[in-house]
Amino acid sequence: MKELAELMLKNNKSGLAPRVAVIGGGVAGATAALHMAELGVQVRLIEKRDSLVNGPPICHLHAGGNLYREISLQQCIELLHQSIDIVRLFPHTLNERPTIIATPLSDGGEPNELLERLNTIKTAYKDLVELDSANKVLGEPSSYFKTYSRSEIEALIGLDQPERPSTFDDWMIPFASGADLDALKYPVIAVQEYGWSVFRLAASATLAFESLSNCSLHFNTSLIKAVRNNEVWELTTKDSDGNQSTFHADYLVNACGYLTGTLDDMVEKPRNRLVEFKAAYVSHWDTEQQYWPEVIFHGERGTPKGMAQLTPYPNGVFQLHGMTKDITLFENGLVSSTGQSSQPVLPSHLKRKINLGWTEQVANERTGKAIAHMSQMIPDYASATPLGTPLFGAQQIPGQDDTLRSADVTFEKDDYARVEVVKGSSALEAARKMVSTWKLYQYSSESIEELHPVTLKLTAQEIESRAEELATQRGYPKELAKFYPERI
Repeated sequence: MKELAELMLKNNKSGLAPRVAVIGGGVAGATAALHMAELGVQVRLIEKRDSLVNGPPICHLHAGGNLYREISLQQCIELLHQSIDIVRLFPHTLNERPTIIATPLSDGGEPNELLERLNTIKTAYKDLVELDSANKVLGEPSSYFKTYSRSEIEALIGLDQPERPSTFDDWMIPFASGADLDALKYPVIAVQEYGWSVFRLAASATLAFESLSNCSLHFNTSLIKAVRNNEVWELTTKDSDGNQSTFHADYLVNACGYLTGTLDDMVEKPRNRLVEFKAAYVSHWDTEQQYWPEVIFHGERGTPKGMAQLTPYPNGVFQLHGMTKDITLFENGLVSSTGQSSQPVLPSHLKRKINLGWTEQVANERTGKAIAHMSQMIPDYASATPLGTPLFGAQQIPGQDDTLRSADVTFEKDDYARVEVVKGSSALEAARKMVSTWKLYQYSSESIEELHPVTLKLTAQEIESRAEELATQRGYPKELAKFYPERI
């Protein structure tokens, strides 16, 4: 800690330890603030809502980008690296079940087109595990994925699933019996793409901050003014009671999520970006207590046959995506910044959803459409019922490429950074780049675990308990916060 203090003094012209202000407590802001605080940096985190990580729906890790056929192989490898790192930081956020990738006859693609990419990702994962055994967070590299012919799937129909499924075959049993096998191309692919719990992520960060005295959290608070004076940021905030406060910081982190452009405008640092509003839906389906894997049925985005995604949780609770404009996507839901502002402007009806929530009627209608969409591939899913509030929000995409998935941070001069993660798994990479660029800490050979003793001492039980509280407070079933499969 003495060496850290001396380094900070050396790199700060005022002779004081540098102060970092992080605006926004989503996945990106919370991770950045937590990483810096664990390194001993003085951090102030400003969040306009009453808790951390309230962003768009998260249901899987996106390690390797397997679910996106349209992105580059380079992005896939970057997502693999970043996902492994953030799981090492937040180890109790994973739901360790595989994902089934199926290609319907109605889709223009072929399942074999994925195999070259999967083999490359498998090799990259193997190399990372050989480099450091702590990187083995996605199961055994040798069994990273498995292909199934129709006859191999049919051989599983009617089998009893083990009490604790452990192999791809175990997890494939409910799919074999429940999916419309006549509607699919073959092979079907099972891959070790795990689930990721947004609620346990929020709980992990919240609990860690409670043990870090050098990071102050300010909830229900918004930044209303930011001025750079004499190489120091003068920042003014206002809380929900209208009280204003002014403080100073040496570095300013813009982690405002889809509202990143508003702070860019405030500090006159223009940036082109897209913003897209999306939603996922929560449903209940009587599965006879079988453990389903996650299932992806590919389809052309934005069409009535868009991708259908089934994400399982305990007690028959499932999260649904349907990449159609009647389900997950929205008419005019993808908007761009302009020459007049760095902040893309969503239509008023979508802003109302973000700010005021959903009416029960609209939520049920959209969830019903998601259920109907899934039942095209899993006929018995037609009996599922809506369950509570949709998971929703808007995500930013830096630049103008709406297929971009791997992004982290950009800098303006020496004291302003905007975190621009598209996938939450990129958040730790962004935090490390800020620390290195601003010379807040001199990394050496320390592992992720050694750099984060506070976060890594948290137990699965306390994280799950806090996560359930957060889910309930936000109006969601506690099953979304629980481990899947359940911890024994």
